[in-house]
Formats: sequence, structure tokens, C-alpha cells
Amino acid sequence: MKLALQLGYWGADPIAEAPALVAAAELNGFDAVFTAESWGSDAYTPLAWWGAATERVRLGTAVAQISARPPTALAMHALTLDHLCGGRHIIGLGVSGPQVVEGWYGQPFAKPLARTREYVDIVRQVLARQAPVVSSGPHYRLPYPADAPGSTGLGRSLKPITHPLRADIPIWLGAEGPKNVAQTAEIADGWLAVFYSLSLADRYEQWLAEGFARPGARRRRDDFEVAAGAQVVITDDVAAAVDRYRPSTALYVGGMGAKGTNFHAELYTRMGYGDEVAEIGRLFLAGKKAEAIAAVPDEMVRETMLVGTAEEVRAQIKQWEAAGVGMLMVTARDVATIEQLAALV
Repeated sequence: MKLALQLGYWGADPIAEAPALVAAAELNGFDAVFTAESWGSDAYTPLAWWGAATERVRLGTAVAQISARPPTALAMHALTLDHLCGGRHIIGLGVSGPQVVEGWYGQPFAKPLARTREYVDIVRQVLARQAPVVSSGPHYRLPYPADAPGSTGLGRSLKPITHPLRADIPIWLGAEGPKNVAQTAEIADGWLAVFYSLSLADRYEQWLAEGFARPGARRRRDDFEVAAGAQVVITDDVAAAVDRYRPSTALYVGGMGAKGTNFHAELYTRMGYGDEVAEIGRLFLAGKKAEAIAAVPDEMVRETMLVGTAEEVRAQIKQWEAAGVGMLMVTARDVATIEQLAALV
């Protein structure tokens, strides 16, 4: 099992302890460090800034939102960072949700699977640098058609000026639903599993297998990376740890989306918490945040956590590894926790 430090995105302020955490991750054998973005801090600037002090760990985005940048711009970020870190970058991409895509980026959210497929194809064209980049769309058209609204007709196909260090920078995709996970297996090099659950492990493998079986699939299961985000807490007080993360479970299930359109809620429903999800969503959308948090049962929080004594957590890690997880992306916020986790694996 590999370990990765997930720094995530910032809240109201930057993560003050990040340099010490990154240094500890590198010193203690973590495989990678990841950053994320929502509608505040971006994913690439902190990754480059903090990553400049590293020599070994891989540096990834988990995730960079595809609506935040045209695919050629994302490829520019990626090839630049990959040069600067000596070939240690992982491109992690995700579609976000309609509230963010349409409300923050002013882009249409429709057809996220098709948009992702086109986006990845264009990024790979840039990194390959074998020919000028072209795309017939319909979501990303390169060059912009001469007969399209507002076009000057002067657009031309281009190759990147800078030669990428690696044509095969790995691309990992964040995915939650069966179609998205299957497409990830087909076109990507790894899967960023946001809320991994052992109760769904067999279904995850079925979805992945469907993608690997498609004609032209990029990889096979044995050379494909599965990275699961998880709260890992070593403690004798499991109840306190569950209480600490109950609000975030309520937020993602009830508040990170609109009524009828919340991918996290759909995932927890697949886990078997349909009634609880409905009640949490009803309360959250009614503005009853405290009641929504109280409605989250302990077992629902623990579904995506590894928690207990050191020996109990070690046993849980082995269960996740046996189920197909190759990397745990942990959100440690102190050096001691990083050292404890490193000792477990």
C-alpha cells in the first residue's frame, strides 16, 4: 500500500502547516502529495510552491477541475510542472458539479462523460507533440471554426513550443458513478476514488473491468492505479473521531449539490444509506445544518474511514489493499500523524 498526503483546497486561509507536512511526507516515504481546488485556491500554484522543496514524492492534482481551464491550458500547466519537478507530476482531473461549473465558471455542465473524453484526448495530443493539436469537438473545437459565432477565421492548429519532458504524464480521473468509473478505466492511468467503501468494492471492480474490456483501453487492471481518499485516524476514542468527521459527511451528502443532483449523495445511496441521505438532504437544504449533522449515523461516517488503534488501522489498511486499493490519500494535518501512518505500512 502506498501513502499520499492530500492537502486538498484551502478554506478561508492557506494551510499554514503545509511546508512541514510536505517535508514529513517526503521524509517518511509517502509516494505522493496532492492538492485540490473548489472555488477558492487553485490546485497548481500551491503544488508548485510546496513541491519545489521536494526531491522524490510525486506531485499531483486531486483534482483540477476541467471547466477551470481549456484542455490546452491544463496541458501547459502539466508539462511546465513536470519539467520543474523532474518528471514527478500526476494529472488528476474531475468534472466537479453543475452548481460550480455553471455558477462559478459559467460553463455548461451537460455531457460530463463526453467532455472528459475530449479533454483527455486533447491533453494527450499536447503532451505527445507529434502534430498540431486538433479537435472536432463538439465540446472543445481546435482550431475554433471559421464559421462559428465570433470567429475571425484566423485560428490555426499549433504544437506546444516547449517540448514536454514526458509524453505519458499519468492522467488520473476522479469518478463516482458506474459509467464514469468505467470510462476512467478505459481512458486513464488511474482512478481517484473520493469516497471509497469496502461495501462497494465488488461493484467498483465490475465497473473497472467493463472499462478495461473496451476496445482500445489504455491499461489493464494490473498496471492501473487506484487511489482512495480516506480519513485515517489512529485513536483509542473512535466515537470522538467519528463525531469530528460527522459534519463533513453531512456537508458532502446534503450540501454539495442541489436537490436531485448530488453525486456524493448518489454514492452513499449505493452504499445502502438511501433513507439517511434523503433526510440529511432535506434538513440541509432547509437550512437546518445542525439537525442534518445529527442525522448522520456513526456507521455512515465510518463507511469511508479507517479508524481505531494502530493495530486495528493496520488491519483495515490490509482489507482495503486486498479489495484493490493501491494508494491511500490521507488528509493528515500534523507531522505526528504522518509518522504514525508511515510506520503502519
